[in-house]
Amino acid sequence: MEKQEAQETKGRKSFWVSDMEAVLAIFIVLLVFGSINVFSSSFILAETNFGSPYFFLQRQLINLGAGFFCFFLGCRVNYHRWRAWIVPVVGVTILALLAVLLVGAEVNGSKRWLGAGGFQIQPAEIAKLVSLMLISAYAAYRVRNDKPIDILFPNPQYLLILFMGLLIELEPDGGTMFIVIFVPFVLMCIAGLEKTKVLTTVAIFAAAGAALSVLQPYRLARLKVLMDPWADAQGIGYQTVQSLSAIGSGGLTGMGLGMGVSKYSYLPEAHTDFAFAIFSQETGFLGVILMLVLYSAFTVYGARIANAAADAYGQFLATGILLLISGQAVVNLLMVGGLLPVIGVPLPFISYGGTSLMISMASVGILLNIGQHGTGASSRSKLREALERDVAKKKAERHLRLVKK
Repeated sequence: MEKQEAQETKGRKSFWVSDMEAVLAIFIVLLVFGSINVFSSSFILAETNFGSPYFFLQRQLINLGAGFFCFFLGCRVNYHRWRAWIVPVVGVTILALLAVLLVGAEVNGSKRWLGAGGFQIQPAEIAKLVSLMLISAYAAYRVRNDKPIDILFPNPQYLLILFMGLLIELEPDGGTMFIVIFVPFVLMCIAGLEKTKVLTTVAIFAAAGAALSVLQPYRLARLKVLMDPWADAQGIGYQTVQSLSAIGSGGLTGMGLGMGVSKYSYLPEAHTDFAFAIFSQETGFLGVILMLVLYSAFTVYGARIANAAADAYGQFLATGILLLISGQAVVNLLMVGGLLPVIGVPLPFISYGGTSLMISMASVGILLNIGQHGTGASSRSKLREALERDVAKKKAERHLRLVKK
């Protein structure tokens, strides 16, 4: 048994030492791909509108610098401290969401940003991570004390999350609102929310979603055109049609980096929400498969970290982070592929963005910090012990052979 364990550990070492190392490696690769894709998908727009093909790349590198600061902060700060700081963090987030509605910068009819010039933040993106911290603290307390999980009463934490979702909807930003409300709900389901309450809540969410679609004509139009975007290819279905055309034109190996044609004013938001369509056009089917493998591997290794977390809070928070990052990736890919309506959800690490990138990088840092207190310490210890046993056994075998001679 010990020999088998040591052999398995040695085989694992040849690839990477721990689940944390795997997540970190995939994370870095995605960031590199994202930076390349941001430049490739934006240099035409940057040259046309700002007089420099490097405009968006330069801003992306600045965002990466800020993101790495958030990442190292997440790595270094014990994740239990976020639980202790949750009240002021939630308070500041709600105040920021209110400030957006009052004095936020309006772009394309929506108020989503605070700040001016080159420095702007999007509080709704911050609310994604804050809502996870809030509901993870609630779920961990209820599970640890063997108390049932409730959806509203007594669950003031989820009421606060619903309030944040309402403020985000007023911007309006339905895609982010959905994430802020739905991911914590999934965590509560994982924690043991009763089946009847799950079904009741899903029914309420569905009714609310239908009402919002009716009240907002553009949302209803997007849903209607979803089944056949070519029916209004020059109108509401234009973005989906252009996205599918970009993906389909990539073929097996793609047109080559920088050579995609859809970014020439054909595909709107080519460097943000629809960055994956340009990536598919320039890297082809093989690039798409590689991207799917990377996100799948990130999810698998992240799930191993969550499963080996030191406590319930770490497990829920790590699971929520995986749902946030991998869930957004799935929603974006389905949206770009025409299987979901256009709802403005970015592809983590790949799409151009400021606050969304920083929050995603901070989330990975927190995930690795959870691993340091759980998976990281135990796996390194087991690896060291297995290697020491293997070395000792080989020495004993050599000594035995010498004695026999």
